[in-house]
Amino acid sequence: MPEVSEAGRGHLAMLCFSALVAGSFSLGAMAAPHIAPEALNAARFLLAALVVGVVVALRGPVARSAYAAPWRYVVLAGLFVFYFVTMFTGLKTAAPVSLAAVFTLNPILAGGFGWILMRQITTPRMALALGVGGAGALWVVFRGDMAALAAFRIGGGEAIFFWGCVAHALYVPLLRLLSRGEPQLIFNAGILWSGAALLGVYGAPAILATDWLALPGIVWVTIVYTALAATGLTFVIIRYSTLRLPAAKVMAYTYLTPCWVLIWELALGHGAPAARELVGVALTLLALLLLLKDEEAPA
Repeated sequence: MPEVSEAGRGHLAMLCFSALVAGSFSLGAMAAPHIAPEALNAARFLLAALVVGVVVALRGPVARSAYAAPWRYVVLAGLFVFYFVTMFTGLKTAAPVSLAAVFTLNPILAGGFGWILMRQITTPRMALALGVGGAGALWVVFRGDMAALAAFRIGGGEAIFFWGCVAHALYVPLLRLLSRGEPQLIFNAGILWSGAALLGVYGAPAILATDWLALPGIVWVTIVYTALAATGLTFVIIRYSTLRLPAAKVMAYTYLTPCWVLIWELALGHGAPAARELVGVALTLLALLLLLKDEEAPA
């Protein structure tokens, strides 16, 4: 069996990333009516930080170099916190698949930030892949109904989440730019603890106003899932992938998110997709095949 290249490992990691992220949309929509976005995210960041902190402590002393320039962790955490708060705010009024459509703007945004910060150039092949993937995602989002696409209107939830996607797209190239070779686990711990601190301050009123003992089970399921899978694990995946792939390729995997959301919705008993939606799935898979070629033009 041929050995998988570093870029290939990055692609496989992002495939897992897209599936994990999709779960946040479906579960988040079920939990959003019962808890404030700030309170939910404060709990998930704290839980993720505690788990990663225990793992770090078990691995032994932390090198002093990991504490250099701690402002980096705060900046990156601020972007990620903003993204998650806008996501759960948007899910109060928008459908999971609709927000997943907004999320597919990330590759284009990430490509722009990648050029501004690191002069990563999107080649014609990558541009074609982004276009094909975007078309496939829209096809899935609007279930192959051109009339629905023509009548599309941006709702309040989608507009709020768009700014969160801008923050998420900026996070990806900035993560690569600010990395100084720290161990991945240590770097993730710094971001998680910074995020928990920021949410503890910003979300204090919502946290204090929440009746934690009266929350329904779906909220706790969402907190645990988003803390361990959609926060802790995706942090590892994003950093792993951004050190091996250009920003536009990393975020191109967001085109799979609407497809994964439909699968999640089916698994949760929220309805099955129509056969014609498989056309969009095929287009997103074609876009990923175009991106599998290791092609990054020099600045």
